[in-house]
Amino acid sequence: MDQDSPTAGRFEGREHILPVRVYYEDTDFTGVVYHANYVRYFERGRSDFLRLAGVSHTDLLERDDPAAFVVTRLEIDFKRPARIDDALRVITTYDAAKGPRLAISQRILCGDTLIATAQVSAACISLDGRPRKPPPGLVEALRPWFCMGDTVAR
Repeated sequence: MDQDSPTAGRFEGREHILPVRVYYEDTDFTGVVYHANYVRYFERGRSDFLRLAGVSHTDLLERDDPAAFVVTRLEIDFKRPARIDDALRVITTYDAAKGPRLAISQRILCGDTLIATAQVSAACISLDGRPRKPPPGLVEALRPWFCMGDTVAR
C-alpha cells in the first residue's frame, strides 16, 4: 500500500484491529455517536478483516460460482458513548463456521474503555440469495485466524 491508501487495520493474533476516528457527521447534536453508526463501524471491521486476510468481496462476486455475505443477526450491547474526535478501535474475531454460517465477535474500544460489543451471524450466499458453503479458497485464506467449532484451525 502506498502512503495515500486507506488503512485496512492490522492483525494481532486472531484479532483484527481497525482504527476509526469519530467525525462530526457520525454524531448527533450533542456530539455523541448516533447509535446506527456503530453498525457501520462493525461492518468496516468485518470487511477489512477479510481484506487483510486476502479475501476480496469483488473477487467473490467475479468467481465462476459467485458468492457474497449477508448479516443474518446482529446483537449490539452499548456500554459507553463514543464522542466526536474519539479515536476508536474496532476489534473483530471470526469465531466459528458451520455450513454457510459464520459467527463473529466484535467490540469497540476508546483507549481501554469498552464502548460497544456485537455478536454477528453472517451467511455466505449465492447471488440468488440461497445459502451456500463459503468457497474453499476463502476458508483457506482465513485458516490462520478462524475458529472451526471449538478449535482454532492452524
